[in-house]
Amino acid sequence: MIKNRVTPDRVIRTALPAEVEGIVALHARARATYYPDGLPQDGTDWLAAWQSALARPDGRVLCVVEAGRIVGLASFRTPEGAPADTVKLFQFHVDPDHWRRGVGTALHAACVEEWQADGRRTALLDVHVDNRRAQGFYRRQGWVPEPAEPGDHHLTMRFRLAAE
Repeated sequence: MIKNRVTPDRVIRTALPAEVEGIVALHARARATYYPDGLPQDGTDWLAAWQSALARPDGRVLCVVEAGRIVGLASFRTPEGAPADTVKLFQFHVDPDHWRRGVGTALHAACVEEWQADGRRTALLDVHVDNRRAQGFYRRQGWVPEPAEPGDHHLTMRFRLAAE
């Protein structure tokens, strides 16, 4: 249950399968900001990936809605082989037109609230090494980077959840 996340202009809630095309579009806009040469064409079917994330019984996709439009989203679940008290933040995006307006901070707080309510103690995420903006955001929220291997394209970060 997400508490205290509804304002007259902003609602944070579970994303709906019918919203998948808007989610894919927001994801592409956000990712494009840290790929100076354009989004890599790696063959990922992002529509199918987001449909799968929305349908997973073991995960959640939260979204921030302002003026009837999704402006932020977060997808998380327990990663395979991890302890039950661990959660992984697989996707976290804010529409670039809404940066620096508190959307990401509110969405992060909603995620932490969910994780604590579910008894999670540790959260993990991978962030692209070139995405300095995101790394700075996560550090300000309390995430700590783990040592990276040379040549890694992603940095793993860890967040310790306080008991509720």
